[in-house]
Amino acid sequence: MTQPPAGGATGPTDLPADQSGPDAAQGPSVPPPPPGYPPYQSPAGPPAKRGALMASLALAVVLLLCAGGGVAAFLTLRNTESGEGAREPSVAVDEFLTAVYQERDAAKAAKLVCTASRDHDKIRAKVAEIEKYASTYQNPRFRWDTPKVDNETGDRATVTTTVTVTTADEKIADQNLRFTVIRKTGWWVCEVA
Repeated sequence: MTQPPAGGATGPTDLPADQSGPDAAQGPSVPPPPPGYPPYQSPAGPPAKRGALMASLALAVVLLLCAGGGVAAFLTLRNTESGEGAREPSVAVDEFLTAVYQERDAAKAAKLVCTASRDHDKIRAKVAEIEKYASTYQNPRFRWDTPKVDNETGDRATVTTTVTVTTADEKIADQNLRFTVIRKTGWWVCEVA
């Protein structure tokens, strides 16, 4: 009788295709690795539910695009003027001065200001300041020179005038003002200095 070699593998090296036994469902058994080698890793099975991942990524991209479009529309439309504006830069300044100094109507003055500078609180505060100033003097009258266009380049103009207040007791005060006026759907006051 012959003896198997010492320290070597015993049994057949090829397994039959039809196996029966407790490990048959797991497929062919893999011998343990020699010392110093990592254990055998079986390849990963099919990816689990990639469809759900792809659908959520597509949804995230669509939401991002919609949000970006909404922001772009807001930034584009927020700088549009409602109304027609004045036909000339000097007319825009004259109408603004009339609303602030003579009519003391903050809402009307705000409608003459470009949207980039339309701060209703500041306009109301300026009108309130004019009313307070007017209440401290006897019968004050505000008038101004015809606004003069000093510089007009395309859709931007600089207009100057001098506002004069005269009181019943013959007090007079002058204030030189410079306006930056822009044209969009007409001319709008954007800055007063």
